[in-house]
Amino acid sequence: MKRIWFALINSINGIKVAWKNEQAFKDEILLMLIMVPAAIFLAPDKISFILMVGSLLLVLALELMNTGVEAAIDRIGEEIHPLSKIAKDTASAAVLIAWLMVVFVWVTILFF
Repeated sequence: MKRIWFALINSINGIKVAWKNEQAFKDEILLMLIMVPAAIFLAPDKISFILMVGSLLLVLALELMNTGVEAAIDRIGEEIHPLSKIAKDTASAAVLIAWLMVVFVWVTILFF
């Protein structure tokens, strides 16, 4: 139980750091504050609601991973390196793909 408790504390700290330092994370949280209540009213069933909210949570998870990759790369050094660019760009692309999933899920549920 002690390990689980410390893992929870570390996770909460990670969310706090992202909220403090990452504007994209703040924007996504604020967008979720609008979209989750919308999903409550718009989702035709429980599974649709789970998919709509789950796709939003995936964006947040990948945004946190993107922040972690960027921090690790920046910790290594400030110089521009092709591998650092690949790491940062691909982590950012993962967030983009998650947003595309949000659009796909929401459009499919609401319009088809």
